[in-house]
Amino acid sequence: MVLDLIRLPATGAALSLAMFAGAAQASDLPSKKGPPPAPVPPSITWIDAAVSIKGVTDYVFRGISQTDRKPGAQGSVELQFYDNLFYLGVFGANVDLATSPPAEIDFYGGIRPKFGPVTFDLGVIQYYYPNEKRFIDGLGVIWTPRNTDFTELAGKVSYNWEDKATLGANVFYAWDWLGTGATGTYASLTAKYNLPFLEGLSVSGEFGRYWLGTTSTNIAFPTPIRLPDYNYWNAGLSYTYKNLTADLRYHDTNLSKANCFLLTSDPRGITRGNAGGGYSSNWCNPTVVGTLSFDITASSVGIFAPK
Repeated sequence: MVLDLIRLPATGAALSLAMFAGAAQASDLPSKKGPPPAPVPPSITWIDAAVSIKGVTDYVFRGISQTDRKPGAQGSVELQFYDNLFYLGVFGANVDLATSPPAEIDFYGGIRPKFGPVTFDLGVIQYYYPNEKRFIDGLGVIWTPRNTDFTELAGKVSYNWEDKATLGANVFYAWDWLGTGATGTYASLTAKYNLPFLEGLSVSGEFGRYWLGTTSTNIAFPTPIRLPDYNYWNAGLSYTYKNLTADLRYHDTNLSKANCFLLTSDPRGITRGNAGGGYSSNWCNPTVVGTLSFDITASSVGIFAPK
């Protein structure tokens, strides 16, 4: 009995040592899981194309109707390179202006560097109005330049707050606004908020100011004219479902009807003025515009998509 009592602890110790040794040997065995996988670098979309088609009840550009308060159709195609860092595009829209071009065609390009939630957009826009002609009234008075094409430099910055809201600031500069020889600088602040109770529903708005210079002396402006500066604002509600967006928006300016005519040479205003009713235009009045747009990218349907 004495011997058994003495041996039991020794046996237990030996068993513990054997178990410990077994555990140590098991830990030395190679793992069946293998090494952790190497991180996959993010894929880059080297080239993409964004297509947009719109129908509008009125084409309003910075507060001024470009379609004589009538509906219009618009479309654009934009090529985007290296995850949309660089871009080139063309935009087209029907218009009804004093110089009677059949359309407005804009060519644009630039760069969009992104730093976290902040995106910059630096570019240039060429506004082209084909087949224009001077507007000459029944009295032989010339009211417009022969050509209103112009070039504009654009600078934008936006901040995206957790995909809930976006704030933006924009500046555009033209050294020959609508072929008048006057400079044109437009600056605005924008805001958009995604409403939390319905995905795709958002409210947005813009407030801007246009600073315009003095026209150069030419056949349409024999005496230089200081063009009026003005404020412009809009606010609206948008709903996006997949590729479709419906937008209802209020537009307004602080331009008087007389100053609106000075900027547009609205043919109806010329008729009213020649009849003694005063030269004026309704193209800058407050209005509500409805827009239905379809937007898609080539990568979303598998074209140019990274593999």
